[in-house]
Amino acid sequence: MATNSSNPTPSTPNPGPQKKEDSQQRLKIAAIATISVLAILCVVLVISLVNKNNTNDELTYELNESEQLKAELEKQYYEALSEMEELRGSNEELNALIESQKADLKSAKDRIDVLLRDSKNLDQARREIRNLNAQVEQYLAEINQLRQENEELTARTAELSEQNSALTTNLDSARIRNMELSSTKAALVSEKEAIEADRARLAKKVNIASVIKVSGVEAEGLKVRNNGKTASRRSAKNVDQLQVCFNTTENQVAEPGFEQFHVRIVNPLGETVAVESMGSGVFTNNATGEQIRYTMIKEVDYDQDQQRLCMVWAPSQAFQEGKYEIEIYNKGYLAGTSSFELR
Repeated sequence: MATNSSNPTPSTPNPGPQKKEDSQQRLKIAAIATISVLAILCVVLVISLVNKNNTNDELTYELNESEQLKAELEKQYYEALSEMEELRGSNEELNALIESQKADLKSAKDRIDVLLRDSKNLDQARREIRNLNAQVEQYLAEINQLRQENEELTARTAELSEQNSALTTNLDSARIRNMELSSTKAALVSEKEAIEADRARLAKKVNIASVIKVSGVEAEGLKVRNNGKTASRRSAKNVDQLQVCFNTTENQVAEPGFEQFHVRIVNPLGETVAVESMGSGVFTNNATGEQIRYTMIKEVDYDQDQQRLCMVWAPSQAFQEGKYEIEIYNKGYLAGTSSFELR
């Protein structure tokens, strides 16, 4: 049987155009995604770059500040050393002080140098530099004060030298005095304590000159009668009291005012008659430095004129026979003596 060739065969749709559109769509999406990723990366890179620039700027600033602080430290340190060296002289004490202060400044500088190596310590380094500056000012003030004191001592020594030179007429005596002055000058420059010692010696001399001497020192034994009145006695067994009288003398060096007179009664055995409950005590003998017991003390308002003073010692005990010594002291120095005897 023959086939009808005129009937068409069913055909499949052509997929070409649809696939091309899908491919283009996917490419667009991929491109957009790629561009987004690139944009994000660019933003991240820009932020990172900005942060790095900021960090670099901070590091550069800290480095510059560290260098500036270091330069300031070096300037202050060496200027301080220069000023100290200008104040150096021939005085050993002054030079020793300068060397000690230079060593302290060197230690402080080294400590600050260590701080400047780490930018985290810049604030502390600034404080240390300010402290160093204040320390330098203090040191310079101390040096200038000591230098002024030494200049005053030197001036005083020069004055003493001129005075002694004016008094000397003999060459040998002049040489001896000049040697003494040179020795005195060295002592004054190196030892300020010498001046204090001189002042103490002068004060002692003035104190001795102000001692109020006494005269007319008299002592006698007294017998207390039944009527309460007293009568003079020479027999030890009839004596109830001892009366000591003396006159103060004129002394224009002594300042008017209250003065104390220590009365010391020494019995025939060489012992100080003393009873603490009756006012006896101990004072310092300024002539010897030893401690001495006293029997009585008399305080009087002294007006630089003569006064007659009397004191009574009534110990309620028997007196020994023999010779008694009386010593009167003023300002710790012996002002007058006397003696008497009880039979």
